[in-house]
Amino acid sequence: MNLHFTMGTFGRVTLFACVAVGCVTATLADDSPAVTPYRPSVSTPAALSAPGWLEVEAGIQSSRANDPKRRESLPYTLKFAFTPDWGIRIGGDAIVLQRDADGSALRGGGDTTIVLKRRLAMNDASAFGIELGAKLPTAGSGLGSGNSDVGLNGIYSADFAHGWHLDLNVTTTHLGGVDAGIRPWQTGWASALARNVTERLGVVAELSGTHQGGAGSTSQALIASSYAVSPGLTLDLGVSKGLSAASGGWSVFSGVTLLAGRLF
Repeated sequence: MNLHFTMGTFGRVTLFACVAVGCVTATLADDSPAVTPYRPSVSTPAALSAPGWLEVEAGIQSSRANDPKRRESLPYTLKFAFTPDWGIRIGGDAIVLQRDADGSALRGGGDTTIVLKRRLAMNDASAFGIELGAKLPTAGSGLGSGNSDVGLNGIYSADFAHGWHLDLNVTTTHLGGVDAGIRPWQTGWASALARNVTERLGVVAELSGTHQGGAGSTSQALIASSYAVSPGLTLDLGVSKGLSAASGGWSVFSGVTLLAGRLF
């Protein structure tokens, strides 16, 4: 079966989602808390979303590389904080459309990730964080590794003068089902520097990468912008580029972060 990969379909889905979340946000009280976007960067901040509120991230991403040659996806994340220092999130790809180098086309859902997070505040301007995560092999055949992974992420976040914000992440992940000659442990890093240009508009630049024994190391550069439509709704748009042969090619992405409602 041939699949036609057009951003028009994804664009209509994203437009519908933006309208829907705008309607949801409009019903929130004026004193509702602000969102804490994790997307679109690879790194995550030490901060959690507002306790008691369900926060949703959703987006669209289109990537080009050697294999797969083309991949379009609808990533999502559900975030919930029990307290300012403890929270959980669930994420993955709701839909994946992929065309491999041999011309074959695949369509289906992606893998699912579950993360437990602990924040360790140092002072009003800086904090550490620890995330324990597991990836579940829920993707369709050929759209994921087909194996479970577990990992640990260490975070340092800090605010500086003139609106600058820094997020540093260092990760270690045990990958399931690796090929012979490749070590199952993968280390990763990410460093993001963000700044508010205006009260609503922000920008972020990031470098990230991974290393795994027996496999090629990866590195990536990312730039993006965000716009706070309201405290409960932020839009983002950006682009990333692999910096090595093993890192893939270009990706473009756009998405939203919103408060879906208060649970307690």
